[in-house]
Amino acid sequence: MAERSLRGMKIGANSLESDDGVEFAPRIMAQYNCPDGHSFELPFSVEADIPPVWECRCGKEALLLDATKPEPKKPVKPPRTHWDMLLERRSIAELEVLLEERLALLRSGELRRRSA
Repeated sequence: MAERSLRGMKIGANSLESDDGVEFAPRIMAQYNCPDGHSFELPFSVEADIPPVWECRCGKEALLLDATKPEPKKPVKPPRTHWDMLLERRSIAELEVLLEERLALLRSGELRRRSA
């Protein structure tokens, strides 16, 4: 009974659970080689798809041992922004005219009178 006592322990510092009966998921070690000569191993689940390329600690791409380098992904079309869609509807000259009209309204104070 005395060995299960909480007296003198910090709360949250130590777990009272034991590792008895705990089974870890089956794992395999994947070895990667960097172009700079670095070599490292990473544990993966047996069920996981192991990536052929992993970033090395030096920042370069390390290749899985006995694997071929995958083909680079095709460039993706950049998403259209609001500015792109606006330029599809109006030219720069038209936008400059609209800007001057709106600035003239702001400077005259007419917009303030309309909103009040």
